[in-house]
Order: sequence, then structure tokens, then C-alpha cells
Amino acid sequence: MNAQQSLTTRAWWEMAILALIWGGSFLSFAIVLREIGVFTTVAARIAGGALALWVYIFARGLKMPRSLRIWGAFLVMGLLNNVIPFSLIAWGQLSIASGLTSILNASTAVMGVLVAAVVFSDERLTARKTVGVLLGFVGVSVAIGLSALLEFNPTSLAQLAILGSSLSYALSAAWARVAFKGLPPQVAAAGMVTASSLFIVPVALWFEGVPTFDYTAATWTALVHLSVIATALAYLLYYRVLAMAGSGNLLLVTLLVAPVAIVLGALVLGEELPRRAYLGFGFLAAGLLVLDGRILKRAGPRA
Repeated sequence: MNAQQSLTTRAWWEMAILALIWGGSFLSFAIVLREIGVFTTVAARIAGGALALWVYIFARGLKMPRSLRIWGAFLVMGLLNNVIPFSLIAWGQLSIASGLTSILNASTAVMGVLVAAVVFSDERLTARKTVGVLLGFVGVSVAIGLSALLEFNPTSLAQLAILGSSLSYALSAAWARVAFKGLPPQVAAAGMVTASSLFIVPVALWFEGVPTFDYTAATWTALVHLSVIATALAYLLYYRVLAMAGSGNLLLVTLLVAPVAIVLGALVLGEELPRRAYLGFGFLAAGLLVLDGRILKRAGPRA
């Protein structure tokens, strides 16, 4: 097993920027959904991100693959990592606060550990991972509320939708490991959002019609943030931080995203979350820290 990379000051700053970008995406969704339907919002985010990434691909002189097999893999990845989770998150935010959405979305890392354990022989659950996963699920249960798990109303269904988006993200991570070996991550990101755009744009036109584009300045600003910044730029920054800090350290971004979304939701939207949401996030954060492993190593006996 490879040793975990250390975090430089530069890596910390770029992780913080990434957390601000992704934390702000929940606020942007909330703003856009006031005027635009779920599928149109998702289509705008993905298609806008695809255009921005293609500008980057051309500027860097990178070559896109022409194999139909690879483009089929791009489509599967785009469905799992873009279309399905973005749609579930957007639909869920019609009924629940952006801050609570971000807390439930933090379960992505926990789902990722479980999916990897099922799919890959070198990612089996250890005792430490099992504890981290259990803490994560306790956090999710507390944040949702035990009563909501026993009834099916718009709020509880919305919360389950966000958990579904986390599972979809986890499946996409496993798919990427299998399908994109040796492919530059920037090329994989551009291919993924391009293929998913070709799917979601017709779906949006079919169910919600041609957009009017007569939106407020706040909606346009939120759309630009979702597509150009939270999709295209965030993917490029994500892979940059991954190269500097390693995948283990990127778990910490998950811990930073939810507080950003909670603060923005409170300041801009006037959201108030129940105490159980914060308590649930505390359990989730503890689970992610256990999965990260460094705190346990520091607390253990030294050689």
C-alpha cells in the first residue's frame, strides 16, 4: 500500500478553493431551480461544462480518443458521475435545504469505500474502514432523522434521492478505475461531460421544452458558476490537487464542502437546519477522519 502523501501549503489552499467551489454549487442549484426545471438545470450545467473543457483541450493541444468503446465508457461515466447525481441533487433540493443536501452528499466517500470493497480485491474492508463506514451511516441516519426513515413524504424522498446521488458517485469512481486506465484525467473529464451532454440535453428538451433564456442576473450567475466553475474548472482543479496531495488527502475536501454550503445557505437563503443535521454531520466527519486514518496513526503507539 502506498504511503499517504503530505499536504503542502499550496495543496491546502487549492483544496480550500475546491471546497468553496463545490460548497457554492448547492447554493447555485437552489437559486437556479427557482426559475428553471430540474432537467434543464442539469443540462445547462453539463453542456456548459463540456464547452469550457473543450476550450481547455484545444488550448492544451490534447487529443481526444476516437474509439467507440472509449466513448461508450464516457457515456456510462457521464451517467453515473453527472446526469444521475446532478438530477437527484437538483430534485432533492426542491424539498430540502441546500445545507442538509451537502451534509447528506458527504456520504459519497463512505459509499465509495463500500463499493470499492465489493468490486476490487485490493480494497477489502479493514477494521478501521468498517468503523469509519458505520460512523458514516450513523451520521446519515441522525441527519435524516429516524422518523423520516419510516415514512415517505416529499422531504424523506428528497433525502433518499441525495443518498442515491452519493451511491451513483461511488459507482462512477469504481467505473473510472476500470475503464480509464492510462487516459489523461482532463481528457476523461471532457469525454465524460460531452457524452453526458448528448444524453441530457434531448431529455431536457423533451420533458421541459426549449428554455426561454429570460432569466434574472442571479440565475445567470448561478448557471455560470455551476457549469464553468463548479464543473469544468472544478474537475481540472480536482485532478491537480489529486496529483499534489493524493486520493487519501482529498477525503478532507468532503469535510470542507458541507460547512461552506451550510454557511452560504444560512447567509444567502436564510436556511435554518435542525440540530440533528449538525449532529449527523459530526458523526459523518468522524467517519471520514477514521477512513482517512491519520488521526488514529498519530494517536497510536509510536515505534
